[in-house]
Amino acid sequence: MDTEQEKQTHPIEALMKTAMQAIKEMVDVNTVVGDAVETNDGTVIIPISQVACGFAAGGGEYETLSTSKSSALPFGGGSGAGVSVKPVGFLVVRMNDVRLISASGNQLAERLIDIIPQVLDKCDNMRARHTRKNSEEY
Repeated sequence: MDTEQEKQTHPIEALMKTAMQAIKEMVDVNTVVGDAVETNDGTVIIPISQVACGFAAGGGEYETLSTSKSSALPFGGGSGAGVSVKPVGFLVVRMNDVRLISASGNQLAERLIDIIPQVLDKCDNMRARHTRKNSEEY
């Protein structure tokens, strides 16, 4: 039975299966491109990358001009794959803080967004102190 199945499978199936297995081994969602770096103060810096891959395969069977009439036609095929790795940024992990530092984009705007919660906390503290001071005076 195995030999009958092997005869019935087309060469393009084996070609595609081999290529897909190679791509699966090469690109995995759990793959980290680059090593995490730990600094002296305990901060861990992890590189973040965007990985994209593409795959194509094709083939055909062709008649030959020879006079022998065999049942199997000659097969011609090929496959190709491409992988792109683009750095996105770095994940910086400190004791009580996790930040994403982008490799592209507006660094100033991102820093302002990071600082806004701290500024709002300070404003709340100042308002609370001012309210307590006013209530003590009365």
